[in-house]
Amino acid sequence: MTRRKAVIIPSVLLSLCAVAVATPAIADTAHESSPTPIPVSPVSASGQHADSVVAAIERSAHTLRSTEPTGSLRDLDALGRMVRSAEVVGLGEATHGSQDFFRMKHRVFRYLVEKKGFRSFSLELPWSSGVRLNEYVLDGKGDLKDIAREEFRGSYRIWNNQDYLDLIEWMRGYNLRHPNDPVQFMGDDMGYVGPELYKRVTDYVSRRYPQLLERVTGLYRGLAPTTDAGTYSEEYFKLPLAERQERAERTGKVYELLREQRPASGAAKQDHLWMVQHARAIHQMARGMAFDFTDETQSAAMMRLRDQVMAENVDWWHRHTGDRILLSAHNTHVSYDSFDTRYPKTQGAFLRDALDKDYVSIGFSFDQGAFKAFGTEDNVMRTYRVEAANPGSNEHTLDKARQDDYILDMRTAPALVRAWLDTERVTWNIGAGWPDPVEYRTALGRAHDILIHLHDVAATTYLGAP
Repeated sequence: MTRRKAVIIPSVLLSLCAVAVATPAIADTAHESSPTPIPVSPVSASGQHADSVVAAIERSAHTLRSTEPTGSLRDLDALGRMVRSAEVVGLGEATHGSQDFFRMKHRVFRYLVEKKGFRSFSLELPWSSGVRLNEYVLDGKGDLKDIAREEFRGSYRIWNNQDYLDLIEWMRGYNLRHPNDPVQFMGDDMGYVGPELYKRVTDYVSRRYPQLLERVTGLYRGLAPTTDAGTYSEEYFKLPLAERQERAERTGKVYELLREQRPASGAAKQDHLWMVQHARAIHQMARGMAFDFTDETQSAAMMRLRDQVMAENVDWWHRHTGDRILLSAHNTHVSYDSFDTRYPKTQGAFLRDALDKDYVSIGFSFDQGAFKAFGTEDNVMRTYRVEAANPGSNEHTLDKARQDDYILDMRTAPALVRAWLDTERVTWNIGAGWPDPVEYRTALGRAHDILIHLHDVAATTYLGAP
C-alpha cells in the first residue's frame, strides 16, 4: 500500500485526513514554510441568479456579533429558536484547526447550557480520554495540561489547543459554581483505549464477579497500552491483520460476558451498565482496528463503523444520563450526507435514525483563513492558509452577503435559497491533514439544518509537539 493509493494510516481515525486521489484542490493554498500554491480549478460565477440568492440570504440570515466565548450571548437567541427542543445538537467545523470554530463551539455550548438546559459536551475523542476529562470537569481530578498532553496524542493531537482547554476550564468553573447541576464531558470515538479503562473493567469484575476474574484478565492480557497513546496507536496499526482480528475476538468475549450478567437493581445496576459500556468501548477500538486497511472497501467499512460507533455512544450517553448534548465533530460527521465516498454513512445520519427530530445538525462554512494541520507528507503540524473561495463554490456565494458572519436556518430560508442550497457545489472541507488533493462537493441544505458562516478564520494556538 502506497501513500498515494490509500488513507494515511496514522490519521485514518480523525476526520477527513489526506488521501491519495489525484484530483485538484479548490483554492490557492500555502503554509508558513512553503509558499508554493496548489493549482486550482476555475469555476464560473452564476451571475444574476447568484445575486438574487445572495439578496435572499441577507434577508433571512441572523448577524453573528462575535465568535468570542465571553460576553453577551444575545445574538445567539436566533440559534436557540432554530435548535428548538432538540436533545442532541451536532456542531461541525470546516477545518480541524481554526480557533474561530473552536471558540464558537465554546460560545454555543455556553449558550445552550445557560439558556436551553444542555449539560454534556461530546467531542470526537476516544471514550477513555473522555472519561479522564470528565473526572477533571466534575471533580477536578488531575491536571488539565497533563491530561491533554497524555490523551491528545497521535491522530487526536490537534485537540491539544488553547481553545479547547479554555472550554474545558470553563466547564470546570461552571461545576464549581453549580455543584448540584453539573455539566459533563464525553468522548464518543473509538481510536484509542487507555490502560485505566481496562483496569476499571477488571477491578469491577474482581469486586462483583470474582469467579469471572481469571477469564477476563486472560482475555485482556497484553492488550492495555504500556506506551503513550500516539506510539501505541502507530504500533497497533503495524500488527498483522490476523493478530488484530484475534484481539477483537478477545475483547468481544469480555463484552458479551459482562452483558450476560444480571446485577441487582438500583446503584448496582447503574454501575453494571457503565462497566458494560466501558467494555464495549474497549471492543469498539479493537473491532475498528481489525479491518484490512490495504483494501479500500474495508477502509470504507471501518469508517462507516466508526461513525456508527460515535452515534451509538452519544445516544447511549443521552439515554443513561438524561443530558441534552452538544456534539462536536467535523462537518462531515455531524452532517446527514457524506461529502466523501470513504464515509458511506455519517454520525449525523445514524443519529437522525435514532433520534429523528431530536437531532439537529449545524454546519460551518468560511470564505478564507488559516488553520493548523499536519503535513500529509511528513506528519508535522503547521499553520496553513487558504485564500478566498473560488467563484461557483458554496462559500463564494455565501460570503457575498453583507453580513460578514451570520447564522442561517436552511430549513426555513426562502425557496430560492433552499433550491440553491440543495444543489451540490465545490466546498471547503479541510480535515486534520494538508494538503488534501480531493475536491469536495456538497449540497449544504441536504447536509445540515443550520449553517454558521464566517468570513475569515484564524489558526488555533496548538500546544502539542510538532
